Amino acid sequence: MNLTGKSAIVTGGASGLGAATAEALNAQGVKVALWDMNEEKGEAQAKKVSGVFFKTDVTREENVADALADSIAAHGSPSILINCAGIATGEKTVGKNGPHRLDAFKRTIEINLIGTFNCIRLVAAEMEKNDPDADGGRGVIVNTASVAAFDGQIGQAAYAASKAGVAGMTLPIARDLMSIGVRVNTIAPGIFWTPMMAGMDQKIQDALAAMVPFPKRLGRPEEYASMAIEICRNAYMNGETIRLDGAIRMQPR
Repeated sequence: MNLTGKSAIVTGGASGLGAATAEALNAQGVKVALWDMNEEKGEAQAKKVSGVFFKTDVTREENVADALADSIAAHGSPSILINCAGIATGEKTVGKNGPHRLDAFKRTIEINLIGTFNCIRLVAAEMEKNDPDADGGRGVIVNTASVAAFDGQIGQAAYAASKAGVAGMTLPIARDLMSIGVRVNTIAPGIFWTPMMAGMDQKIQDALAAMVPFPKRLGRPEEYASMAIEICRNAYMNGETIRLDGAIRMQPR
C-alpha cells in the first residue's frame, strides 16, 4: 500500500502505542484521526500529528458510528485502522478477597475484545467503498493483542482471555474480508514502555527488562509503530499475528 494521502483511524491514539503509531503514520503523509476517551491528551496528540480527535468509547456502537462519520467528513474514507484501545487488569481467579470479580472480567473483554471487533466491523464496511488498488486492496486493519494471549501470567485470566480473543479472530476476519480486499493482521507486543509502565517503580521496570532475552530492555512504542507501518505497506501480509517481544516467554509471575 502506498501510504501517502491515505486516511487512517487509530484507536487509543492519545498515548502509548497508539500515539507513536499516529506519529509514524503522519510522517508517511497519512491523514490521521485519533479515537480515545482522554480528551486532553487526545486533542494535544491530534495537534502534534496535524490530525483530528474524537472522544470515542469503542464498546458503544453509536459512539463508534458517529466517530467514523466525523472522521470521514474530516479526511475521507479510511484505508487504515489501527486498534490500540485497551485496558490492562490484574486479578486472580481466586485471591485473598475471594473469587475474581465478574464485572471486572466482563469489562476487560468488552473493551479489549468486543471493542476491537466493533471498530473492525464498522470501519471495514466503509473500506469496502474505497477504490481498489492493483491487488484489489481497499484497506488494512492492524489489531493489538499481547504475548499474554499465549503466556498469560498469574492474575491475567481476564487480560489474557481478551487478547487471545483478538489473536484468535484475526484469521477468520481476514478470511471474511478477503472478498472486499481488506487485510487484517495483529501485533502481539511483549513488555513495552508505555504510560502504564512509567508509573511503576524503576526497580520493577529493570526487573521486567531483565526478563527479555535480547535486547535486554523494554520495547519502545516507536518499534510497535514501525511494525504497524510495515504491515500497512506489505500487501502480502494478511491473517497473521506477529509477536514483537525480544524473544520473551513470560514466566508464571
